[in-house]
Amino acid sequence: MARSRDRKKSADSGLTGAKTAVRRLTCGRVMKSPQKVGEGASVHDVLEIMIKRNWDHVFIVTDEGVPIGRIHAVDVLKLTSRKAVNGNLAWMMATSAMQLVNLPPLQVGVSTPLLKAGALMLSHDLNQLAVVDHEGALVGFVSHATMALHLPRFIL
Repeated sequence: MARSRDRKKSADSGLTGAKTAVRRLTCGRVMKSPQKVGEGASVHDVLEIMIKRNWDHVFIVTDEGVPIGRIHAVDVLKLTSRKAVNGNLAWMMATSAMQLVNLPPLQVGVSTPLLKAGALMLSHDLNQLAVVDHEGALVGFVSHATMALHLPRFIL
C-alpha cells in the first residue's frame, strides 16, 4: 500500500512541476522574429513583402519600432478584390498601408506568460500577438503555431 502512495505522490509532484514550468514559459523565450514594415509603406510594399517572404501578416511600426498596426493577408485580399477598388499597381503604390489598419495591434510584453497570450488570442479571435520590450518596441510575435510547438510537452 505504501508503494502505491509513493507512486501517486511522485506522479502528483511531476504534475505540479509541469504546471509550474508551463506558467513560467514566457513570450520572450518562445517568440519568433517580428515581421514588420515601416509606417510609410504602401499597400504594394506590404503585398510584395508578404509574397516574397511567404508571410501571412505584417506589423506596421514607427521609426522607434513601436507597433501601430497589423495587417493580415486576408485584409489585403479583401481590399483588392472589392469591385469599387481598382487593383492596379499605381493605386497600390499610392495607397498607404495604414489605410488597411483600423485598430492598433494587441500586444504583450516579453515577460508575459505564454498561456496568458494564448488566452488573449482566443478571446480576441487573433492569430498573432505582437511582443514588445519594456520601451514598447516590437521585438517578436507569438502565434497559434507557437502555442502548438511549445505547449504539448506540458500536456502529454
